[in-house]
Formats: sequence, C-alpha cells, structure tokens
Amino acid sequence: MDAAWPCAYTDWAMSETPVRNLIIIGSGPAGLTAAIYAARANLKPLCIEGFSAGGLIPGGQLMFTTDVENYPGFPEKVTGQELMQRFRDQAEHQGTEFVTADVTKVDLSQRPFKVWTDEAMFLAKAVIVATGARANYLGLPSEEGLKNKGVSACAVCDGALFRNQDVAVVGGGDTAMEEASYLAGLCKSVTLIHRRDEFRASKAMVQRVVENPKIKILYSHVVEEVLGAAEDHVTGIVVKSLKTGEKNTVPLAAMFVAIGHTPMTDLFVGQLETHPNGYLKTTPGSSRTSVEGVFAAGDVQDWTYRQAVTAAGTGCMAALDAERWLGAQGAH
Repeated sequence: MDAAWPCAYTDWAMSETPVRNLIIIGSGPAGLTAAIYAARANLKPLCIEGFSAGGLIPGGQLMFTTDVENYPGFPEKVTGQELMQRFRDQAEHQGTEFVTADVTKVDLSQRPFKVWTDEAMFLAKAVIVATGARANYLGLPSEEGLKNKGVSACAVCDGALFRNQDVAVVGGGDTAMEEASYLAGLCKSVTLIHRRDEFRASKAMVQRVVENPKIKILYSHVVEEVLGAAEDHVTGIVVKSLKTGEKNTVPLAAMFVAIGHTPMTDLFVGQLETHPNGYLKTTPGSSRTSVEGVFAAGDVQDWTYRQAVTAAGTGCMAALDAERWLGAQGAH
C-alpha cells in the first residue's frame, strides 16, 4: 500500500461525484456473477452493462445463443437470453445498481479510477473488467456489406433463418466444428471451408463432422468473395484452392464465420498489461491485473475455455479479490 493511500479517501469524500466501492464493466456471465458476489458482500456495486451500440452487449455473447445445455442446474436446457436475465435479476435483487450504457473511456492511472459513458463520469475505488470478446470476421469488403444479410458469426443465432438451405462455415477449430454440426441439423447442406489440410479442433469433434453426410469439407481453401451485393443477401461465395489456385463458385444462402475472437480491450490499451494475443494479463490463480485495484474476469482474460461456467467462476474470483483488496485498504 502506498503512503498516499489513507488520505486519498478523504479527498474522494470531498468530491462532488460520489466514489463507489466497485464498478463492474460488462454484464455477461463474468460481470453479473461478480455483481452478485459483490452485492452480497455489501459493496453496493455499479454494473455498466453496455448498450450494444457498437460497444458491449447487455448479457454478453450468450444473448446470441438459443439453447444452453451445459450450464449446471438446467437439465432441461435454457435459452441464453433467459439464463442471462436470471443472472441479472439475481444481481439486481442482491443490490447491484445497473447503468445501461457503453463505457467510452477509462482512466486507471490514479485512484479513484474514472469511468466515462456518453452521459456521465463515475468514480470507483476498484474496477472489475468483464468486457468479453467479439467474433472475428474474414475482413472482405463483400463480407462487410452482407453482415446480417446472410453473413453471420453465430450459427445458433441465425441458423434457423436458413433452414433447408445450403450454407457454409469457415474455420478449423472447435467452434467451427460446433457450428457445422449444429447447422447440419437445420440446413440442406453445409460446406466447411478450412485453409489448412488438417483441423486444429479436438479429434472427437472432427470425427463428428467428417462422419456427417450433410457436411462437405473443402481443405486448403479460402473464401475470396461473398456474392449477393446486388440482391442484398448472400447468394454464394467464391472459394480458392491454396494448392492449385483454382477458383469456384459455391451457391448458398449464408456464410457463418468461425475463426476465433478478439478480446474487447480497446478501452484499456496502454493502461493494463496484455498478453501478445491482446487478452488482459492476470496474476495466475487470481483476477488481479497489472494495476492494483483493477481486476479482470471472463473472456477478456481467458482465451482457452471461453465457457459461460468458467466466465462465471472468474467473475466470482474477481468479486472476492476486490472485496478482500478493498477490505485491506479499509475502504468499506
């Protein structure tokens, strides 16, 4: 603890803007679990949940998931929207305050930490970052113009729109295998496109895909163009063989991109340490970041598991870490 810390609270109390014990940025499984634990610890947390206007999505990525069958306690499965609503209701019931807005800027260089939205600036003694990660796309101009018009990064969100039609999935990891298998249950056919000769997904998932008669695999191929700009919806794609250079047109109604995620850390560049892949660094076995009093939970710091249950677990860790840290400072 630095020498200036005890008098800092006196300065905060004199500020016109009230200083909160804890601000949580993000409202997916990690953020809301942190909110539940923090509220039960009487920290009176503020959760800035996002507004989905180019920023955080209230409820996180699970809001794009139709059926969740692997979250403990729900043997009959539950929709992602219902699950996250239950998380939010529980957090609110315990005493969490919510602001539905996107965080536009943060200042973690000194305490109290500052967090801005378009409408207000908030002060906090501690911050939990639970901003998650967003899906990656191929970066094609033709792809950009057809997003939400047949180009998607979420099969469970949009797959039903293309029932009994031909679709494609791009990718070679576990997510791509999951998307292809899911779509095969809905669509007429699935073309799985991978730029390498072998998949990096788990053997069990690859076997499931390879053995599915509705899934055709194009190894060593890339998507060159998404067709359908004139029609304002996807009508097909142009694929290129990386071995022969040959190009072919594949008629289809939708292309699902499953090539990974990017952590939503833009707000924290230059303020919090990150791994080379952009995910926030946390001290092993804890949620502590490189700045004392700032903690991270969920997919913003976890690129290995990226599951709702693991995100919730790290949200619990972050709240406990924050509560203990604040207690050690005599801050609550």
